[in-house]
Amino acid sequence: QVQLVESGGGLVQAGGSLTLSCTASGSISSINVMAWYRQAPGKQSELVASISGGRPNYADSVKGRFTISRENAKNTLYLQMNQLKPEDTGVYYCNGLRIRSIADRLNYWGQGTQVTVSS
Repeated sequence: QVQLVESGGGLVQAGGSLTLSCTASGSISSINVMAWYRQAPGKQSELVASISGGRPNYADSVKGRFTISRENAKNTLYLQMNQLKPEDTGVYYCNGLRIRSIADRLNYWGQGTQVTVSS
């Protein structure tokens, strides 16, 4: 069982930067897709960015500002966030999806880290 722990959240002014980290208790090499989700108060959870096979994908709202990366040797997923906006405020969750077959999928979630962007 892999446990994911996020870190790096905090309070930052608009235009600033933060880097989130998600460190796994075990190897992430078998995790096919890793992603960052966020949930703002009163809103549904939103997929911010994902990375699979080395290919990143981003929500339109963060393209050009956020960069997702993973470092298997350190069992860590990152989210570099630049040019932060107040609407980026929320709890950011790390997710890992292991796919062994169509019928055998396992999701891992972290506990979340708060990001607050002040205007």
